[in-house]
Amino acid sequence: MSARILGATIVRILRQLLHDRRTVAMLIVVPALLLALLYFMYDDQPMVFDRIALVMLGVFPFVIMFLVTSIAMLRERTSGTLERLLTTPLGKLDLLFGYGIAFGLAAAVQASVAAALAYWLFDLDTAGSTGLVILIAVVNAVLGVALGLFCSAFARTEFQAVQFMPVVAVPQILLCGLFVSRDQMAGWLEAISDVLPLSYAVEALQEVGAHADPTATLWRDLGIVGGCVVVALVLAAATLRRRTA
Repeated sequence: MSARILGATIVRILRQLLHDRRTVAMLIVVPALLLALLYFMYDDQPMVFDRIALVMLGVFPFVIMFLVTSIAMLRERTSGTLERLLTTPLGKLDLLFGYGIAFGLAAAVQASVAAALAYWLFDLDTAGSTGLVILIAVVNAVLGVALGLFCSAFARTEFQAVQFMPVVAVPQILLCGLFVSRDQMAGWLEAISDVLPLSYAVEALQEVGAHADPTATLWRDLGIVGGCVVVALVLAAATLRRRTA
């Protein structure tokens, strides 16, 4: 990968993103509204709100970035933009890692806004620091980007891209430990949960909620999620098609 080409790709994607006001609103406003909904749902149960809102600060970026990225890449393919780009010195990995970094920067803004609202307006209380929560949320968002890029290779229309949401994202949300502790699941469900990257991201957030200082488990979980991001991006590069008929 060329640093110059990668940098130009990141700038191009960020410019496209900033010109799409609906996507910007989805990235920034929707998580804040959903957190507000959670706050009023559990207004008289602050401990329940703390547990769920902390996890949702990581789940929201994952889901939103998965959806936005899979559709954005499909549009570049169907419009012929991707085919034109790949006739230049731009390589597939430059493009996909550019997407990951650009949307990671967008996720940093998203996570910062959501965390500010959660901690200072909705009184979210965690033992660990806000910075760690934002870091995990950004890693989660990049995971959503990587999986979205990979899944978009198998979609021919935007509707098909959206259909990957219940296949890829929803099972991870159900089995990540948010609703039932993973060690209390049936053995076969726990085994499935153990191979899903979102489970480790949620565990890392729970570590922040329970411990004032970063733990070895937290860093291990972040390493696992980061490894899954790299694997998903490489697979996306291997399956990326220049154009959709």
